[in-house]
Amino acid sequence: MKVIKAGIQDNIQDMGRFGHQHLGINPGGAMDRFAALVANWLVGNDTKEAVIELNFPASAFLFEKPLLIALSGADLGASVNGDEIPVNHPVWVGKNSLLQFHKISKGARAYLAVRGGYKIAPWLGSKSTNLKAKLGGYKGRSLHKDDDIPLNYDNQHHPVLDKKEFFVLPWHADMSWENNPDKEILVLPGAEWNRLTESGKETFMKTSFVVTNQSDRMGYRLNNQKLPVTSGEEMVSSGVSYGTIQLLPDGKLIVLMADHQTTGGYPRLAHVISAHHPRLAQLKAGEKIQFRFTDQRTAEELFLSQHQHLQQLHNACKIRLEEFLYALH
Repeated sequence: MKVIKAGIQDNIQDMGRFGHQHLGINPGGAMDRFAALVANWLVGNDTKEAVIELNFPASAFLFEKPLLIALSGADLGASVNGDEIPVNHPVWVGKNSLLQFHKISKGARAYLAVRGGYKIAPWLGSKSTNLKAKLGGYKGRSLHKDDDIPLNYDNQHHPVLDKKEFFVLPWHADMSWENNPDKEILVLPGAEWNRLTESGKETFMKTSFVVTNQSDRMGYRLNNQKLPVTSGEEMVSSGVSYGTIQLLPDGKLIVLMADHQTTGGYPRLAHVISAHHPRLAQLKAGEKIQFRFTDQRTAEELFLSQHQHLQQLHNACKIRLEEFLYALH
């Protein structure tokens, strides 16, 4: 497949590069791992297969051979040869089909999976692009115009394409796993939570923070009034993770994202629970975040609920695709 138009830092990601943080190499991986998994499962890929993480404006792609593709995560107004296609559906596209994205309807990041995956050499066990190290993914960088991305399957022509340019398979993945429709981001207290004064704690818990334009895969900088602290004592650098909320010297907050550093020397006020990382990943600049504290038990229950939903999706996608392929051969 060929990149006809470059997007804004679209790059190849998988579930991450773990086991090297002691060397200063962060895990990276897809910002919204939930959506990346679903995109892969819709086309019958392995859990660890790479996808393309798309931002808006997104790249445009020419499929030089027939392919089974799927999009999940944000709805970026995708079309094939000018006709709209849905997210969270597998879609068979014919030879010389053009995939484009026209507008953001929901979310911030979409994930493009192709059946068989991208023929990309792994670095330290992962195909994820490490943009800072300029390694992994496609030449260690974001996708550029005229890039030719090699695929593992050479020809995926299917009888449903005989009279069509593309075909949307008749099932979709239900992404709704949580009963609570609120947009609050649940957090657990961090080691330095008590660095805040009582008024600072109250502000943190009652304020809606805005994601600024100075946000990327490394972290979301938030636009907030200065949070007062009880002590300005410097810290020894300590371990941080995806979702750690740090207090910067100017009193502003930053939420660490997928490409976060491995250690940090700023106070860790709180940590976003892992079940809400996908919700966090789909926020755009200008959108608001409302944090709410929860407890460890609730965080674990939500994680298990999300995992159970993903497992059911995985099984359902596998069965539906196998039945479809068997019925047409």
